Amino acid sequence: MKKNKDNFEFKYVAPTAEERKEIESIKNSYVEKPEIDKLSYLRSLDNKVKNTPTIVSLILGVLGLLIFGLGLSMVLEWGIILWGIIVGLLGVAIIIIAYPVYVIILKNLKCKYSEEIIKLSDDLLTTNNK
Repeated sequence: MKKNKDNFEFKYVAPTAEERKEIESIKNSYVEKPEIDKLSYLRSLDNKVKNTPTIVSLILGVLGLLIFGLGLSMVLEWGIILWGIIVGLLGVAIIIIAYPVYVIILKNLKCKYSEEIIKLSDDLLTTNNK
């Protein structure tokens, strides 16, 4: 602010669009997040129940396949027949248990979250019918 003899001059500088975005992002990091709406929460629970066993079983399957491949390489390339067969059978065993692990985890997660999912679904269905 400059002071002249008869008048005052004010200089105002507004933040640019980039500065506004940065200010908003800083502000949002300190403001509490609003509650997730019920439908989004229901979707996230459903995804958790379905995706977790799939991911675990895929990891087991790929790990078993890699171990089987190591055993196959031990037999065919390195000539370590006995240990190659043992390692290959270990890989096959891991591949075989991947699906039962999927079923067990899915069953446990359904038991764990079914009550909450059903309650939330009923709430959403009753509020949408009104």
